Amino acid sequence: MLSIGAEKAAWTWMSRGDMAKPLLGHRSTEGEGSPAPPAGRTVGVLGSGDFARSLAVRLVCSGFKVVVGSRNPKRKASLFPAAAEVTFQAEAVKKADVIFVAIFREHYSTLCDLADVLVGKILVDVSNNTEINHHKESNAEYLASLFPACTVVKGFNVVSAWTLQSGARDGNKQVLICSNNQEAKRIVAEIAQVMGFTPVDMGCMSSACEIENIPLRLLPAWKIPIFLALGLFLCFFTYNLIRQVIHPYIREQKNKLYKIPIEVVNTTLPCVSYVMLSLVYLPGVLAACSQLYYGTKYRRFPDWLDQWLQHRKQIGLLSFFCAALHAVYSLCLPMRRSHRYLLIETAVKQAVEKKMTIWVEEEVWRMEIYISVGIIALGLLSLLAITSLPSIANSLNWREFSFIQSSLGFIALVISTLHTLTYGWSRAFDENQYKFYLPPTYTLTLLVPCTVIIAKVIFSLPCIRHRLLRIRRGWEKGRYVKFVLPSATGEFSSGETSSNV
Repeated sequence: MLSIGAEKAAWTWMSRGDMAKPLLGHRSTEGEGSPAPPAGRTVGVLGSGDFARSLAVRLVCSGFKVVVGSRNPKRKASLFPAAAEVTFQAEAVKKADVIFVAIFREHYSTLCDLADVLVGKILVDVSNNTEINHHKESNAEYLASLFPACTVVKGFNVVSAWTLQSGARDGNKQVLICSNNQEAKRIVAEIAQVMGFTPVDMGCMSSACEIENIPLRLLPAWKIPIFLALGLFLCFFTYNLIRQVIHPYIREQKNKLYKIPIEVVNTTLPCVSYVMLSLVYLPGVLAACSQLYYGTKYRRFPDWLDQWLQHRKQIGLLSFFCAALHAVYSLCLPMRRSHRYLLIETAVKQAVEKKMTIWVEEEVWRMEIYISVGIIALGLLSLLAITSLPSIANSLNWREFSFIQSSLGFIALVISTLHTLTYGWSRAFDENQYKFYLPPTYTLTLLVPCTVIIAKVIFSLPCIRHRLLRIRRGWEKGRYVKFVLPSATGEFSSGETSSNV
């Protein structure tokens, strides 16, 4: 919690800056919707916590008259901006028609003494719970049951106190609103617009429970991709651990546990990144196969494929994250003490054997190409990740976004494949690389990406590409089209023909 001095300093700074001005003007132009509420509207705030203070600051800076209701107004007055009136709760309720209830659910009952003066008021419930579906009914519905003579609107609970004080441009600009009263929703939406937010009508009060659950969900769209990445990491890590640590210990009695923190992890990360990148484009291949098989785009995909398609963005970002970690780990490889020991040992062996040079032209070219192609692949992945951000994606039209995410993404997959192939080079044909008869790890990672690349090449063939394009434009296999023909008597008769003809 901020100290009183810190809050006063913050208020002074905001009063001098952009926060002192409404983010949206109060003037309305002809032809627009309902005008914004005048700056002189009085808005009440019940509560003196962090959110209540931030809400009061935002309302004052947006041109509203704010009256704050507190059980200890003299003690709390110094925490609010000077332009806000801090008084007792009953007095605050009498002076405002729209009142923000910024107190916890367990304290709603303390407002029962104000039931008479709250009649006809609009109560905006901004509360949240500590757990998802913690109560049978939402906080807003519970507040409405306590004060049936009031109109309750659920809103502003998805906005943080920091966003309110910093301005809507520094946080999520959407404010979710729901209520059973359309006029009350309109008034609260206008207040949100003047404060610089974007109101979103979520319907009637039955949506309040879902709105209250939104701030409690921790990365709901990331759970499946994260579990997928962790599963792949564990599989490849175990596989590499067997090959690089367990095999030399059993066969040669060499202790190579020191490889686990850096070398084994660094071998695992590119495998995960490469497979995850291919999994971004594999569901599109499966969807195209389904459309070609059934000859229509109107048949629903299976639920697992539909979910897969919706999580492609998160899978791609995790692929970039693993690739970035792989680059950092690779740069740190020469810094290891074990690496220095190996260099010294190699130099000593060369001196003993009186070798003047150990230059291998093929290995030099392989590593040069391998690193160069890897840098290009990482650069393309960085571009894909950046354009996935909402602020960047919103500045691109659909063709630009599709070109980057689809065309350049497929090129990134092809270059990543070249990066993997140059790493392996001719090792796949070396029997010494098969530890416990297990093939090298990179050969396993090539399975899914190569499948995607081959499928993409097949889909690019004119005969298949044109058929798929027709399907995606609405053509259906086996669909009958009605037509009208004139009969011998001059009258018109209807007939049917298949769209396949």
